[in-house]
Amino acid sequence: MAGAGVKLLNKRIRSVKSTQQITKAMKMVAASKLQRSQGRMLAARPYSRKLTDLMQQLADKADIVHPLFEVRPVQKRLYLVVASDKGLCGSYNMNVLKLAQKAVDESVAEGVETQVYVVGKKANDYFFKRGYTVFEKHIDFGGEMNSERGRLVGNTAVDSFLSGEFDEVRVVYASFISTMNQRSLDLPLLPIAPETGDENMEEDSRSVDYIWEPSQSAMFDALLPLYLRNRIFMTLSEAFTSEHAARMTSMSAATENAGEMIRSLTIQRNRERQAAITSELLDIVGGANAL
Repeated sequence: MAGAGVKLLNKRIRSVKSTQQITKAMKMVAASKLQRSQGRMLAARPYSRKLTDLMQQLADKADIVHPLFEVRPVQKRLYLVVASDKGLCGSYNMNVLKLAQKAVDESVAEGVETQVYVVGKKANDYFFKRGYTVFEKHIDFGGEMNSERGRLVGNTAVDSFLSGEFDEVRVVYASFISTMNQRSLDLPLLPIAPETGDENMEEDSRSVDYIWEPSQSAMFDALLPLYLRNRIFMTLSEAFTSEHAARMTSMSAATENAGEMIRSLTIQRNRERQAAITSELLDIVGGANAL
């Protein structure tokens, strides 16, 4: 019986070691993707902040009317939900999806016709299985962001708003704070609302008096598409960076847990083996005494 126990423990140790190798490899892949995604996101942030500042200056000082700023009575609402295509990233998907489901349910309870625009296979499966109306889906991004994908998602959201198909578009995603911390957010996307931020930054922005060439209206028309495209790009970039960070953290924890399990099983196997040896020695000594 003891020998069978040792063999079973050896088999389990080998199995855990194989799993540990897989989680370690996945951690390294996620770390590599995180480095690339975070680098692109951080490189784009100064441009995004400056573009937002210019748009705020135009919106505050120019007498400009644009359909994307039109606030209508909300009878139809669209939620853009950004999750991952794959799992094994801890509570990342569930935090985003639970927040999105709560927001959608509250919208429906208000009597607003609500649909979901999903980015990520996990989000599509989650809402489809629960009977929610999926307006559009992208389930092949694989956590990789580029300008074409940002333009695709942005154009779909903007067209649905301009056509009157929806009166409001909101986005639910995970904002990247640090490698260990990602925060799920529910923010308005359309109509475009004035940005709120740091008071000191706003005071510095108001103190700058821009000279607009050729005119404020022309600059507004030129910058607005760039602003929307950049906002979608940054939203998806933060969401995908959060995904890679969550997966790396999860796989790192899994690798460490596997190591702890291997050590525990090794100690248990050694004890079983020692008990078997002791039992055999006692049998030999007892047999010798009987002779």
